Amino acid sequence: MAKIITIGSATMDVFVECDEANIVSVCSKTKNSDFMSYPYGSKIDIANFSSNVGGGGVNTACNFANLGFETSAIFKIGEDIYSEGILDSFKTRNVDLSNIIQKKETSTGFSIILVSFQGDRTVLAHRGANAEIREDEINYEAIKNADFIYIAPLNGESNKVLEPIVDYAHKHNTRICFNAGTTSIRRGFQHIKTILKSAHIVVMNKEEASMTTGIQVRPDTKTEKFSHELIHRDIKKMLTTLKVMDYQIIVITDGGHGAYAYDGQKFYFCPIFPSEVVSTLGAGDAFASTFCAALQRTNLNVGTSLMYASVNSACVVSEFGATEGLATFEQIESKLKLNPDYTYLEG
Repeated sequence: MAKIITIGSATMDVFVECDEANIVSVCSKTKNSDFMSYPYGSKIDIANFSSNVGGGGVNTACNFANLGFETSAIFKIGEDIYSEGILDSFKTRNVDLSNIIQKKETSTGFSIILVSFQGDRTVLAHRGANAEIREDEINYEAIKNADFIYIAPLNGESNKVLEPIVDYAHKHNTRICFNAGTTSIRRGFQHIKTILKSAHIVVMNKEEASMTTGIQVRPDTKTEKFSHELIHRDIKKMLTTLKVMDYQIIVITDGGHGAYAYDGQKFYFCPIFPSEVVSTLGAGDAFASTFCAALQRTNLNVGTSLMYASVNSACVVSEFGATEGLATFEQIESKLKLNPDYTYLEG
């Protein structure tokens, strides 16, 4: 199996579920927005409570290792009770931690995840060490020796290491999968474009793709027939805009509506794989990293890789915790065999 190194955040996640949480929808002419609300000034009982490790660097490293890849991780933590929990969680994971960054003077990332009755969540995040990665703390030799580097969203000052990492990996023929975050996107399309030029695989959700390209999915715009389904022409335009190099594969995820991809030759659509939704935290990390891994396993079959990614994402949302439900390739393939009608569309 290929050698993969991930870089991203590491957090201790605390999940809180409350029966009194309400979902409030606000509509305007151009968009619909949903908000989670609680009675103001009240003391509210918690229905369910649990804690687990998370963060893009942790989640994807665990997934790649679970899929059988030789995996190393780069993330930054402090020396506190939360860092102890993160390190303890890796005792049962086959992940090399020799490249992590640990500093006593900083605090480990911490998140409170408010889970709704619909399974979706709102995250209250303390970035801590995740926003403090410096270029001189990165083991570039590990990146040079890897076959693949997966870059999860980098926040705050950590975002400044993105360009030198991508440039170094590209110069040393290390393939790059880039999962863009809002910190990078807010720096503008011209900034992101310099990253896109080196990335072999780019994964964004629909909202991130819209922010990057400036293209809105307009509710009054007609859709185009896409086999037996519908692909919105604005999403199609996003995909073609994000693809700035011939060798790239672009993926846009759209939550419960499925995912789209474009390889320069064909457009692909893959619906979500059906499952019970307990928590959506970690679903995006599972999807993006599984897609990258599946391309290796399927000899760059984009459609099949989307299906693998959707299955593993469905496994994650059926459990509490961003790494709890991760499936192996064999388990994914078994689920697909049991659901022969589940497939992707291309055109």
